[in-house]
Amino acid sequence: MTKITAIIPTLNEEIHIEAAIKSVSFADEIIVIDSFSTDKTIELAEKYNVKIIKREFDDFSSQKNFAIEQAKHDWIYILDADERVTPKVELEILEAVKNSKDYAGFYVRRSFYFAGKKIKYSGWQRDKVVRLFLKEHCKYQGLVHETIKTSGQLGFFKNKIDHFGYKNYNHFISKIHQYGELKAKELHAKGRKVNAYHIIIKPPFRVFTHFILRKGFLDGYPGLVLSTTQGYAVLTRYIKLWLLNRGVK
Repeated sequence: MTKITAIIPTLNEEIHIEAAIKSVSFADEIIVIDSFSTDKTIELAEKYNVKIIKREFDDFSSQKNFAIEQAKHDWIYILDADERVTPKVELEILEAVKNSKDYAGFYVRRSFYFAGKKIKYSGWQRDKVVRLFLKEHCKYQGLVHETIKTSGQLGFFKNKIDHFGYKNYNHFISKIHQYGELKAKELHAKGRKVNAYHIIIKPPFRVFTHFILRKGFLDGYPGLVLSTTQGYAVLTRYIKLWLLNRGVK
């Protein structure tokens, strides 16, 4: 029978780690790759039959690619600690690794939760990620919002996993700054420059896109918060890029 390695990247995920591990208990091997958490993440993970690897974080792709290299099995399932594999998706995963001959990996859609509410719009309605794949055909690329580069065809699961993206608003903002810094470094390496459009026009247009065009208003107040912070994320990214362009780190 084809076997699966599940990989869970972590940094201070004590409120998520146990549920995350349990949701991939079907895997034949579970690897927790931790960026030196300072909370109880490792202590809690050690209660389970998992392999723990500690590695200093540099960027999301490098972290995941390193863990993939340590995996014993050909099929990899990547699970962010704030995600949960639902029973229906578990069945699809097991069926895929057993019978799939045409696909190198599979997209799975996510149901996003924020402030205790399931977000149906605000740009999240088409949210999908590659989570199951054959390691010989797939590799992560990009410093932030990393994507899978594949030499094979990708399929789709019918059902969705659950995504509990942010512990609280402070966590949300800290993630925005982390992603913004990494994205700014990526743009800086490509020689991108900042102009007035990036600072004055692009952030409010991003708010408009998520709240109006992507129907964030139908999610009520959480939709307004998410849409507004999307604009803030864009502003943060280009301010950090502007500073990098001037040699300020």
